[in-house]
Amino acid sequence: MKAPSSLTRRQQSVYQYLRERQENSLPAPTLEELCAALNLRSRGSMHKHVQALVEAGLVDPMHGKQRGVQVRIPPQREPVQLPLLGFIAAGRPIEAIALPEHIGVPPHLLRDKPCYVLQVKGNSMIEDGILDGDWVIIEQHKEARNGEIVVALIDGYETTLKRIVQRPGEIVLYPANRDLQPMTLAPERVQIQGVIIGQMRSYR
Repeated sequence: MKAPSSLTRRQQSVYQYLRERQENSLPAPTLEELCAALNLRSRGSMHKHVQALVEAGLVDPMHGKQRGVQVRIPPQREPVQLPLLGFIAAGRPIEAIALPEHIGVPPHLLRDKPCYVLQVKGNSMIEDGILDGDWVIIEQHKEARNGEIVVALIDGYETTLKRIVQRPGEIVLYPANRDLQPMTLAPERVQIQGVIIGQMRSYR
């Protein structure tokens, strides 16, 4: 959680120190330990700084207990269940087959528009970090900006995942693999079905 700009510089330094200890799995410091670490002599002043962090929702209330100052851990939001619509080729176009499945996606990867998930097959996007077996999160769009990675429906029945460049009279679908060639197609042959906004990977 990022410290709000309304905090004073000293309060931000206290919060940063608490975060660093937490990230390094160190015990939460007492007020005395905070004073020593941040060269502040007054325990009362440190208590005021900590109380400001409590009011900002960044630190757990101490309730007068003699214990370490704990950074508040935000509650984990439940994954959003999105439809897993099948496989998408990152290589030679193949048909995306609808599957009656859903897959959980972390909320921070999503946006406001409807989204769905496809599993990648092939290696044509490996230089963009999209590997065979990855799940890509697609936001539904009928249009895309040049340079975006899109789900492109070709000739009404084959789909592929490529980076798109639209020019007068043609659409070029670029792989991210130097061993493969781009696909140049007439605009009427290509229908954009979505734009990639995130991806997930399993290492098992």
